[in-house]
Amino acid sequence: MTAQEWWAILVREVLATNWLVWVAVCAGVAEVLLAWADNIWLYPAGILGSVLTIYFFFDLKLYAESALNVYYTLASIYGWWYWSAKKDRPPVKPSYSSAKEWRIPVAISVLGTLGTWWVLKNYTPSPVPFWDALVSAIAWAGTWQLARRKIENWIVLNVSNAVAVPLLLYKHSPLYAAETVFLFVVAIFGYFGWRKEIRLEISIS
Repeated sequence: MTAQEWWAILVREVLATNWLVWVAVCAGVAEVLLAWADNIWLYPAGILGSVLTIYFFFDLKLYAESALNVYYTLASIYGWWYWSAKKDRPPVKPSYSSAKEWRIPVAISVLGTLGTWWVLKNYTPSPVPFWDALVSAIAWAGTWQLARRKIENWIVLNVSNAVAVPLLLYKHSPLYAAETVFLFVVAIFGYFGWRKEIRLEISIS
């Protein structure tokens, strides 16, 4: 497919997109920008965008992406609670994952890919069940690390984004592919922004 044909599909998709979809897209963008700024308000934005996206993806028969956003909603609720200050401790600050803390995201990635692939292959018409499952599981792992305020979330989420872009183009969804490219770029800045914050915290202490 030529670039001109992709552009035509994108224009049609943009013109056919209703205002609720744009709210979901804007909420998703706001969530990542707020995460880059290390601002807890990323979670209300994320919950709004995820709830709306669940419906839209399911209607498009993008079952893995729809399930992914159910997880995003739950992870956002948890992250909102975890980042908040408690009576017995101050708000959690960004940090690096220890070797032990990597066990959970690795397990989420491997088990999530295998389990989701099996479900998609046997119970849905997904044309690319393995790649759908891989994108979802890696994004689940990155979202878990974001909820735990671990800097590696940016790297893990960008692995998912890198696979998701060609997958979304294959499914003729250039609008979401374009959004994912934008999120990929923001994640790069997010990583370096958090790294600067961690180094500053270390120098002060």
